[in-house]
Amino acid sequence: MKNKLADLNNHLFAQLERLGEEDLTDEQIEKEAKRAEAIVSVADQIVRNADLQLKAASLLAQHGYHFAPHLASIAPEAERKTITHGGGQ
Repeated sequence: MKNKLADLNNHLFAQLERLGEEDLTDEQIEKEAKRAEAIVSVADQIVRNADLQLKAASLLAQHGYHFAPHLASIAPEAERKTITHGGGQ
């Protein structure tokens, strides 16, 4: 499994193509529609998470890294080490 937003985009377009198949039965359409709802729900959460990460990076870029130790409770350990040891500034 890949974990990039481009991969998410590919999954969404693949699902759109499946929903657009003209030879699907009513049962298959219903199944794909439920699958699409689940994919969209997960995709929405992934996009919100990416947006939060972007906001955090922007905040650090604008205001410096002096408060990076306070991120310890939300950032994975590897990211905390990079942030607190001058990985960006």
